[in-house]
Amino acid sequence: MANLNKVMLIGNLTRDPELRHTPKGTAVSEISMAINRVWNNDQGQKQEETTFVEVTLWGRQAELAQQYLTKGRPVYIEGRLNLDTWDDKETGKKRSKLRVIGENMQFLSSGTGAGGGGGGGSAERSSQASSSSQRQSSPQGSPQGASAAPTDDYPEDDDIPF
Repeated sequence: MANLNKVMLIGNLTRDPELRHTPKGTAVSEISMAINRVWNNDQGQKQEETTFVEVTLWGRQAELAQQYLTKGRPVYIEGRLNLDTWDDKETGKKRSKLRVIGENMQFLSSGTGAGGGGGGGSAERSSQASSSSQRQSSPQGSPQGASAAPTDDYPEDDDIPF
């Protein structure tokens, strides 16, 4: 049977990222996100629920998060779930916490106007996309990557070097 451990989140940071380094020098950053869910109940009343998620970022993504993200900033995180378990020193009981290990990150625009960049990608590409998307919006205000171009727009005899 196949297995899948994939998480995609869009939310706002609840605090500034904390950057530290392992003894071998690898950067690690802890961020906390608030993800809101809004729906209408059976009576048609608006309901809202907030879920708080802890995310761990490693390497260059950790450094970029510390450099560019601040409390309240929206961010897209793609990653996997991880269950941390430990013994509580005070009570001696086993404790556990479910967290997300971030594998891809994209900075999103904090405004409600122009979009926050293109599709997924690594943090390095995402930071470039985010900063360029803040300088210019996509044509007609449509999100990037919304639909594929018709096949007759590109001749098949083009020599593509890759």
